Amino acid sequence: MNFLLNSGIPARFQKQGMPSDTSKASKEKNRAALLALRGRRLLDSLNDRFFSGRNEKQTQTFLLLVTALVLSLIIVPSQHFHTSRYNAGEIASADIKATQSYLLEDPALTEKLRSAAENATPYVYDLRLTKSDELKKQFERAFTLIVASRTQSQPDREALLKNLSDELGCPVTPVELASLEKIRNFRALLAEIGSMADSIYRHKLVSDKTVFNEDRRQGILLIENQTGRLLGAGDASITAIDLKDAAIIVRDMRVSGFDRKEAEVVKGLFQKALKPSLIRNQAATEAKRTEARNSIRPIVYQIKRGEMIVREGERISEAQAVKLNKIFNSAQGVNRFLAGLGIFTLILVLFYFPYRFGRKNIRKFNPTLKDLLLLSLVTILLFLFLKIAFIISSAMGVPFPRVGTDAYFYLLPFAAGTMLVRIILNSEIALVYCAVTAILLGVLFNSNLLIVVYALLGGIIGAHGVRQCQYRGTIYTAGLKVSVVNLALAIPFQILSDNLFTSQTLYIIIFALIGGAVNSVIVAGTVPVIENIFHYTTDIKLLELASLNSPVLRELMIRAPGTYHHSILVGTMVEAAAEAIHANPLMARVAAYYHDIGKISKPLYFIENMCGGENRHDKLSASMSALILISHVKEGVELAKEKHLGLPIIDIIHQHHGTALISFFYQKAKNAEDPESRNVDERDFRYPGPKPQTREAGLVMLADCVEAASKTLTDPTPARIQGMVQKIINNIFIDGQLEECELTLKNLHDIANSFNRILSGIYHHRIDYPEPAFKVSGRKKIVESSDREQAKTPSSRGEEDKKTGGEDLKRLGIHR
Repeated sequence: MNFLLNSGIPARFQKQGMPSDTSKASKEKNRAALLALRGRRLLDSLNDRFFSGRNEKQTQTFLLLVTALVLSLIIVPSQHFHTSRYNAGEIASADIKATQSYLLEDPALTEKLRSAAENATPYVYDLRLTKSDELKKQFERAFTLIVASRTQSQPDREALLKNLSDELGCPVTPVELASLEKIRNFRALLAEIGSMADSIYRHKLVSDKTVFNEDRRQGILLIENQTGRLLGAGDASITAIDLKDAAIIVRDMRVSGFDRKEAEVVKGLFQKALKPSLIRNQAATEAKRTEARNSIRPIVYQIKRGEMIVREGERISEAQAVKLNKIFNSAQGVNRFLAGLGIFTLILVLFYFPYRFGRKNIRKFNPTLKDLLLLSLVTILLFLFLKIAFIISSAMGVPFPRVGTDAYFYLLPFAAGTMLVRIILNSEIALVYCAVTAILLGVLFNSNLLIVVYALLGGIIGAHGVRQCQYRGTIYTAGLKVSVVNLALAIPFQILSDNLFTSQTLYIIIFALIGGAVNSVIVAGTVPVIENIFHYTTDIKLLELASLNSPVLRELMIRAPGTYHHSILVGTMVEAAAEAIHANPLMARVAAYYHDIGKISKPLYFIENMCGGENRHDKLSASMSALILISHVKEGVELAKEKHLGLPIIDIIHQHHGTALISFFYQKAKNAEDPESRNVDERDFRYPGPKPQTREAGLVMLADCVEAASKTLTDPTPARIQGMVQKIINNIFIDGQLEECELTLKNLHDIANSFNRILSGIYHHRIDYPEPAFKVSGRKKIVESSDREQAKTPSSRGEEDKKTGGEDLKRLGIHR
């Protein structure tokens, strides 16, 4: 966006020089910073208009719809709106009537009729009428092979035996081959074999007459093999012989024109070559059975609307259980889409209206788009985990029949989502989140109101337990509190259901106590993952950053030791002040440690890092000096982003000077000899802002200025410290720097007292020197960190405000 600002560069900045040790790249960087200073308001307005105003709302709407859709898919399959599933032998807890008329299938009767139709289907048999001719042709081809072998000088008998066996379809032995080779008149033999075949296949030949007779009792359909024509049906008119009967017939036959040995060989081969002419067609039989089965339509019976299925306290019979479960399954299939639509609409309502209420009425309820994305993912994963756990717990009755299904619900981590939201975000968002998800959890678990109460109270206590989670052990302590609440709710739940003195109560008590630990384990393992993925800064992360051995603070200590020392003192002051006004002491202290890390790049341009050498600002114009001081905020923000210090710390770095005036260089510019510089624009000597938005940011601003000003005191007595603190706070208040944070006048009074106590403890051992410890050309020492000097009053307030500064101190509740 810099191209929008090129035409607005003040001429005086183009003429002024840069520091002697600054490279060309640094000059360009400072020039860009000056341009950004002029265009910040334009950029912010464009960002608010195009991103925050339209695109962010579209993204939020899309996120809402996707979250609602995914949750609907998770919740809907477990909905049982019309009736509960019962098993035979259970006691009905209420009168159950049919809510509408049903036509329900009777699967047992339907299956019985279908099985009967299937068993009554006749077997299909294929009759091969040409089997006699086929057998004649087999022997003709076999005899042809024998005749052909006689023309060979050395015939291969092994090959001949194999070929004969293949042609006849039965094994031929060498003895049989030798007998056949002696026969000369094969034509006469073929005539005898044909006569024998006609005699056998005059009957219907089957492989096993016993099996055939059993099939005949059920019924037989006789089909011609080649044409598929029905030859007969029934069981009385169809007779057959099997291979055993055929063997007896063949044994009694005579083979004319051949001796006894040859006749026996021929009859033996003929008997082995016989194959059944009547064969069961299994594929056709199965097709007929399937057709018969499918011809039976489902048997249904009617349940009329209002019909009493079972009465309260009645033991459910098998027939009643069938009706109840059939109604249950019918309702599942018919109403699945409508149930999903209803759940989807419910989720939209539960998400949208509490969100709008929170934005309008709850002070700290202001989730960003990243926060909403986190809430969406946490909710989806939580419900998916609970749904899987619900399915598993419902099946646990099989391996553990003594433990009821309801007992496992007390193990589920209902409070884990709310505890995560409280640790990552804040209490306000966590409470709204808990109220919304508790209702949906009740819907997930079969519209159970007790689950709503259980999840709501457990979530509230869990969120309260991790409100100041600075150590991992705090999470487990919170889990112990959730366990106590779980137990406190489990007992009255058992009393309400009249199951207090049952064997299940002991399991429920154990599971309720373990449930709190389950929440803690899940939260403790998930928080580091969320911190790394979303770059959130929790109190646990702040403790890691508070280590003075962190890389950023070590670099600050080495390159800018004065700034490092100043930051440590500011951290001590803001921590004490935060405790006094009930702000976040840890956040304030850590932010104070890092608020001036932008000075690492140019440490020698800040007076606290000058070791008695020359002041580099003496060679620079006032505007250029102001630009260098202002740039440390931007560079600090960039370094904090690079080191992933977290958004809260980055915001405080950005806001800790607000829009304060760099008064020293502003007055220097106004008092310059160049007439043009007398028309200096005050906005060029103010920090770009924004002003502090939180109490912690306001504390860092106040402590930053007070600590820097305290080093100008030549005799830091308690009275002088108190006057200095009152003056600095009063000037910041009059300058309007605290307008956008939540510090009240009472808070400012408590902050002043806290600062007085800390500074008096630091300086109470100092020696009262006989003369001022620091003089420069007869002038009073300037503020040691010139970038922190505040304007006593803004130019727009006039001389009247300057005269009434003392009165303003009184209005703040601070007395000299």
